[in-house]
Amino acid sequence: MFDIRPVGYVIGLLVAALGVTMFAPLLADYMAGNGHWPVFLESAVITIMFGGLIALACQNGVSQGLTIRQTFLLTTLVWMALPLFGSLPFVLGHAELSFTDGFFEAMSGLTTTGSTVINGIEALPEGLKLWRGVLQWLGGIGIIVVAMVFLPELRVGGMQIFRSESFDTMGKILPRATEISSRISVVYVGLTLACAMTYSALGMSAFDAITHAMTTIATGGFANYDSSFGQFAPGVEYASVVFMMLAALPFVRYVQLISGSGAGPILTDSQIRTFFIVAFALVLILATWQWSLSARMTEMAFRQSLFNVVSIMTGTGYASADYMQWGPFAVTMFFFIGLIGGCAGSTACSVKIFRYQLLFASIKAQVRRIHSPHGVFVPRYQGRPVGEDVLSSVMAFFVAFMMAIGVIGVLLALTGLDFITSISGAATALANVGPGLGNKIGPAGNFASLNDTAKWILAFAMLVGRLEIMAVFTLLSWHFWRS
Repeated sequence: MFDIRPVGYVIGLLVAALGVTMFAPLLADYMAGNGHWPVFLESAVITIMFGGLIALACQNGVSQGLTIRQTFLLTTLVWMALPLFGSLPFVLGHAELSFTDGFFEAMSGLTTTGSTVINGIEALPEGLKLWRGVLQWLGGIGIIVVAMVFLPELRVGGMQIFRSESFDTMGKILPRATEISSRISVVYVGLTLACAMTYSALGMSAFDAITHAMTTIATGGFANYDSSFGQFAPGVEYASVVFMMLAALPFVRYVQLISGSGAGPILTDSQIRTFFIVAFALVLILATWQWSLSARMTEMAFRQSLFNVVSIMTGTGYASADYMQWGPFAVTMFFFIGLIGGCAGSTACSVKIFRYQLLFASIKAQVRRIHSPHGVFVPRYQGRPVGEDVLSSVMAFFVAFMMAIGVIGVLLALTGLDFITSISGAATALANVGPGLGNKIGPAGNFASLNDTAKWILAFAMLVGRLEIMAVFTLLSWHFWRS
């Protein structure tokens, strides 16, 4: 018989922990004297109470290990339960969002997507601004743990190739998650503090520096202003580029670095090298395009290209300019840039660099087999041969990802949205990027004008994309639930 109690216990604890974090924005509102703090007190009490009751009801079923089915279920249900309770401050508070909008905003935060349904962000109380940052910051560290613990164990999307690079406590998922979380947290907090201090030194207010540091290191993209990073000085944009790229690198490399392994693992990681090469190549292409339009080379054109390419490629979703005005070539480029992603084991999202590396390695081996039918050619990654199970998982991911974009795009079109909004909305939600394309959901707009049906479809797409597609699709399989 399928025992759901271990799953319920962990979810209950995490929900209660989410409630505890609500005291941070409560304090921010209290100190600001805006009278909004009781909303967070009410939300915290509700969340802690429900989470505690669920954990107490399920504690008798706790064990040191989780079965594969329990792990699949836990991975998905956590990312459904937390946005449900995370939406309470938006629904009950100053924003007075509907439940649909509140859930959309919370799901966008925890999945680090960065799409928003709020107009006039500047007018929000300090507590709600901070809560948006907290949601993304928690979602960022959460997805690192998922990517390093659960997805390799579940063999999702080729992530099993990284099992040997994680910590050797296989078969004991919960202790392993605790161990990795503690080590990653040191790096994660350190990067956040460094980012906040840098922003502050470059002219941001202390509050803006803290909230934007949270959403930068989480590669989430929530900003405290409707104009996003167009609000800040050029120096802040360059600093943000540095920290967005640092957050898009594998966090296990940072753990190895502070554990005494030196910089070797970082310098020799082909995924990291490829990420930087692709990013800067795209920056040069778009900067050159902008220079060709203005007939002169300017620092602003380079800076805007650099910032927005890195932001979209890492899935952060900040904007410093409306690149919809850069012409059809640039708009098309940004659509595909959002489908690249950062490195596996980072806070970045989308397809991920390593999958493209494995795809091209497989294509290269196949071409060589066609040229030399009697030869033996094995795809390699980091100099190691890649097993058929990894390649088939990666191919399945690519097929599922593209099919999901098509299906979600059609569903969005059925709600009355135009083609550009539908297809870019599907892509940006699945890739957890943030802004889409077009006048409605582009970098100069938001998702507030969409109908409720479209918002629920996009919220589901964010969940599916954040958990690497296959983890959610497996739960929808009849075979998964058979004894």
